[in-house]
Amino acid sequence: MRVLIVGQYFWPESFRINEIAQSLVDAGCRVSVLTGPPNYPTGTVFKGYSAACMRIERKGELSIYRVPLVPRGKASALRLALNYLTFVLSASVFGPWLLRRQHFDAVLVYAPGPILQSLPGVWLAFLKRAPVSTWIQDLWPESLQVTGFINSRWALRMVAYVVEWIYRRNDLLLVQSKSFLEPVKAMAGDTPVVYCPNPGELSASGVATQVPAFHLKPGFNVVFAGNLGTVQALDTIIDAAERTRDQHDIWWVLIGDGSRSEWVGEEVRRRGLLQVVLPGRFPPESMPPIFQQASALLVTLVRNPAMTRTIPSKVQAYLAAGKPIIAALDGEGARIVAEAGAGVICAAEDARALSAAVLYLKRLSQHELACLGEAGRVYYRQHFDSDLLARRLMDCLKVAISVSHRAEKT
Repeated sequence: MRVLIVGQYFWPESFRINEIAQSLVDAGCRVSVLTGPPNYPTGTVFKGYSAACMRIERKGELSIYRVPLVPRGKASALRLALNYLTFVLSASVFGPWLLRRQHFDAVLVYAPGPILQSLPGVWLAFLKRAPVSTWIQDLWPESLQVTGFINSRWALRMVAYVVEWIYRRNDLLLVQSKSFLEPVKAMAGDTPVVYCPNPGELSASGVATQVPAFHLKPGFNVVFAGNLGTVQALDTIIDAAERTRDQHDIWWVLIGDGSRSEWVGEEVRRRGLLQVVLPGRFPPESMPPIFQQASALLVTLVRNPAMTRTIPSKVQAYLAAGKPIIAALDGEGARIVAEAGAGVICAAEDARALSAAVLYLKRLSQHELACLGEAGRVYYRQHFDSDLLARRLMDCLKVAISVSHRAEKT
């Protein structure tokens, strides 16, 4: 099967689509990726690339086609909007030229950010006479409202109309959470909607044999890894850390960066929270040996109806790591951790409950902690294994091809 993946983010940026693309290759697909120059999360284009570049790369068996875009920049809504819109325009205009004389059996849009990324996918699918499927990672327009990017009811209503139009131009819609099924179906018209969870990171499921890029301090280490952004409820983590400041052997390790990195650093210094460690960002392949040093892995989200439907991608990585999980969130993500028996759950944005969860795990024996971690690893293998989900994704793409062929005949 010849698959074209369309998405604004790809390697060397750290997104789950990297593992998805490789898993499809391992399953026998010929995969091409249409994307932009890497600039997430720093907002500046990575070394060796240019914002105006239009180039073709090879990464193993993957063919990567890059089109120009305006980098995200830092703390600017205008730059972020330009970043999104220029990719849509550039992929729609330059993408057909870069992919000229190529045939694809299916087009897959991976949409962790703006659903507008589906527009060039729909256009290219039309040109290539191939079915298009969009893998929805966030609910729109709800995500815009949660992040505070748009608050106007009129503007949100207009975005909803655009999203509905996009959904109905797809041959198949894939959703990363079962809780997405109902709201997406309500906007999708006759377009089929299928649950297709994100796989875990390939690196996270491997054996952590390399020397750690970062060494944790002796004691009970609570590790948070990922984006330090607006929906991660970082103030709750800081408040919980302050509640445990008298426990000198508890360390809160926040690995990553994002739009609120500076705020976190300033708040830690202002409160004098010496037990909060901010080592910065590491590549995905460096995370397994860091996870293996952790006492517990932390995932948090803000309290919001839209967030209850979301499964943060770090949940799969944490399950694969085989360490106890503290899930300070509501909804689907918490349900998975509870169903796996992989850790403890507490309500979103409840610092008191979060600190209590940490203290509870700290009191457990090493055997009890190991049992929680192993339960998570078993659940990961049963539900999120990369090979398993690659086969499921291929089946979904075949469904899209079948739906498209039936539509042509009628």
